[in-house]
Amino acid sequence: MAAEYRNLTNGHEHGEAMARAGDRAIDPVCGMTVDTHAGKPTFEHEGHTYYFCSEGCRTKFSKEPKRFLDKKGEAEPLPKGTLYTCPMHPEIVQEGPGHCPICGMALEPMGVPGEDETNPELIDFTRRLKVAVPLSAVLGVLDMGAHVFHLNLLPFLSPETQQWLKLALAIPAVLWCGWPFFVRGFASIRSGYLNMFTLIGLGTGAAFIYSVAATVAPWLFPDAMRDAHGLVPVYYEAAAVIVALVLLGQVLELRARERTGGAIRALLDLAPKTALRVLKDGTTESAPLATVKVGDILRVRPGDKVPIDGTVIEGRSAVDESMLTGEPLPVEKVVGDRVTGGTLNGNGSFDMRVDRTGAETTLSQVVAMVAEAQRSRAPIQRLADSVASYFVPAVIAVSVIAFIAWYVLGPSPALAYALVAAVSVLIIACPCALGLATPISIMVATGRGAHAGVLVRNAAALERLAAVNTLVIDKTGTLTEGKPALTGVATTNGFTEDEVLRLAAALEAMSEHPLAEAILRGASKRNITVAKVANFAAVTGQGVTGRVGETDAAFGNARLMQSSGIAVGPLAQAAEARRKHGEMVMFLAWKPLA
Repeated sequence: MAAEYRNLTNGHEHGEAMARAGDRAIDPVCGMTVDTHAGKPTFEHEGHTYYFCSEGCRTKFSKEPKRFLDKKGEAEPLPKGTLYTCPMHPEIVQEGPGHCPICGMALEPMGVPGEDETNPELIDFTRRLKVAVPLSAVLGVLDMGAHVFHLNLLPFLSPETQQWLKLALAIPAVLWCGWPFFVRGFASIRSGYLNMFTLIGLGTGAAFIYSVAATVAPWLFPDAMRDAHGLVPVYYEAAAVIVALVLLGQVLELRARERTGGAIRALLDLAPKTALRVLKDGTTESAPLATVKVGDILRVRPGDKVPIDGTVIEGRSAVDESMLTGEPLPVEKVVGDRVTGGTLNGNGSFDMRVDRTGAETTLSQVVAMVAEAQRSRAPIQRLADSVASYFVPAVIAVSVIAFIAWYVLGPSPALAYALVAAVSVLIIACPCALGLATPISIMVATGRGAHAGVLVRNAAALERLAAVNTLVIDKTGTLTEGKPALTGVATTNGFTEDEVLRLAAALEAMSEHPLAEAILRGASKRNITVAKVANFAAVTGQGVTGRVGETDAAFGNARLMQSSGIAVGPLAQAAEARRKHGEMVMFLAWKPLA
């Protein structure tokens, strides 16, 4: 793993913290810790400086940087004791990796996918697929060219030599590339849970063994099965192509699950990786979030994300909590209010005391719920499992019946035709889609939903959603554009709309409230000049007051009017009508100076 030393500065304190963190770096070649100030060899790559323990490591890195920086090249083992489960059968849980005894699929680690975590099975299957595709393509072209177009693509080789060449190509294409399927098929027969790998193993295995026997000992077959060259037709291309196609399906499935895991990890990335910790002497330092403890004091600056769950102890601001609540308007936070990790701070600044860390935080619990939903089973999946449990034995039974029928009733040589018929049934009847369609659809749906901010509690809820024809929303703010806008201005006592908006915009120009931007945009559209304000004051949860020119003004909600002793009069009824249409109403009152 490579370590990067970046001298980033974002403010004096932040720059000092980053410099202190950069005193140590990891040699990307040997993994040793290097003192960045000890004059050790360095190498610049894609804008980053890498440090090395010796000139030898630097030389190796300079020749092949990607080899040492590519984390996807191999999967690191998970900690001992990690529990694994089957994505199709969540009741199967064991310590350490393995295969599901019911369906044969590789078990996956439970919990939230780790950062940069790569599925070792995806790496293995991708490697096998890269070998299977070209070999099966060559075998297919050689056989189909002869059978369909009557072309001899290798005229310089005798027919017997061509058959041996096909055997040489089929050995890695079928045996090595398809070995995981044979292992799972054998395990399914041993456990008694017949699944799609049972058919894949039996079908491709039978086709390959039959073809090898036809190549090595053609004299064992009746004369009627041999061609003019004394050779028996072989099925290497069928076995190789099936292995390649099944591998392709497995790789696509594993990549879909990995992308879903990436969507879950993206939720965790909503929280920053570092926090600004306030020390006892009042100074601050940038600290990795993993080192933050309950009781620590953190400072949240304007525009920063709240690093972790806690309580405001000093300062005030408006925090955008739409990632959790769906509410488009930021929520005012003052001393004593709780804030949630991952939410976005507005223009204010505050200090907070950490209340929860790790898996206890709200964001971690949401992520864990989404990860659990991925592994949950929809009711319809029980039907798919039930059908599969009958389908596989039925296919095997049909294969046996086909063998017997051709052997008893078929033309000579009956044994050869019977064997081909039985193998053909096993090859074509692989129920891959039956076993994978439901779990993959659930994984993709929950993952895409999580990426879009839609959290699904479990697969059963997702299935019931298909039958929903009415959606009831508990509050109007949930279904909005997330950006407030000025929709109208109502006046009384003969005042004009522009006059009202001029005073409101002047007051809101000094405010950090999220509605202030909407008022200012509305004033700008009407080409209203914003005046300067004196004696400005913000009343928490109510509004703002100030002096605009020779006028004292107050702009806010009904509570501000009430606390100021101002009666809204006939505007109360109009305000209520607007609220029923989902609008937020603000009142403006002013008094000219004597």
